[in-house]
Amino acid sequence: MWRCPKCERNFKTTNQSHSCTNIDMGELFMGKPDDLVLALDKLLIVTSQWEPNEVGVAKKSIVFTSKKAWLIVKPMTKVLDIKFYFGEQLETEELHKVTLWGKKYAHHLRVAKPEEITNNVVELLRNGFEFSLL
Repeated sequence: MWRCPKCERNFKTTNQSHSCTNIDMGELFMGKPDDLVLALDKLLIVTSQWEPNEVGVAKKSIVFTSKKAWLIVKPMTKVLDIKFYFGEQLETEELHKVTLWGKKYAHHLRVAKPEEITNNVVELLRNGFEFSLL
């Protein structure tokens, strides 16, 4: 893992191209419903024991990194768009959409409040986390 000396985000590749940002995570939630902050807090708690796992802030998202970025959370107007990767297309009602991303699939969930982060959602995220360690 390489840590950018300017923005202190972790990357799989040394000197990986990216846009440095030093914004606070709270800035991404300005003007957003409080439930989105609570939903992110629940995500942080749920994933806090998964190792290795670091959380960083990009320009418009929160990026969770193990050996590579495995979870990207974008605060939108009324929902969090939660994207994780997996080696095959998963099919479950919790998914908003699935797209092919190179040789893997990007799975998107939409969450408006913490109660929507159910055990099934946590299991899906855990699949994405485990896939990132391969």
